[in-house]
Amino acid sequence: MRRFLLQSFLYSIIILLLGSCKTYKLVNAQPVSGTEKTVENLYFSSAEDYVYKCQMDIYNNHVSGILIVKKINDTTHRVVLTSDFGNKLIDFEISEHNFKLNYVLPDLDKKIVINFLKNDFQHLLRKEYPVNSRFENKESNIYLSKLDKKTYYLFFNKENDLLNQIIYTKNNKEKIDFTFAAKKHIFADSLNLQHKDFKINIKLYQITETE
Repeated sequence: MRRFLLQSFLYSIIILLLGSCKTYKLVNAQPVSGTEKTVENLYFSSAEDYVYKCQMDIYNNHVSGILIVKKINDTTHRVVLTSDFGNKLIDFEISEHNFKLNYVLPDLDKKIVINFLKNDFQHLLRKEYPVNSRFENKESNIYLSKLDKKTYYLFFNKENDLLNQIIYTKNNKEKIDFTFAAKKHIFADSLNLQHKDFKINIKLYQITETE
């Protein structure tokens, strides 16, 4: 069954590579002035382990396991994904510019899978974003950040100043929607990662909470 799910995962990604994603535009938001030069995603900034129940839905396939994220130093995190039974599926170290694969289950050792995980976690674990423009709507302060050909929109809740969404776009096309639920700046209780072109959804639910 596990081999079937992994093969279906690969086939689904290849097929969905042909899909398209829509142009992203802010809705009901107005430009505002501000002095911020950078904003930060602090959800994975603690030295404590972040442990989540992980659920992945790829087309009609569902895979679940345990995801552990640990900050090794100021620039690098270690990410380990295991099955629900504790068997290691993949283990890697990642930073903004580097990626080191420590272990991968042979069935998962495919370039497209490795690149998919590398790219997603480089976006998710990025801490600092330069601010190019600022906007606001009724609920959020919104920061536009441009890095090379990548563009990020970061939404901070006005009531508690917590980051609740990051929209990643490339060439004006929406690629990934990261939506967070949190009560603390350094720890997200849950995360929903939704691809807009691959139709891949990853959900994380906290198991142990960082102090």
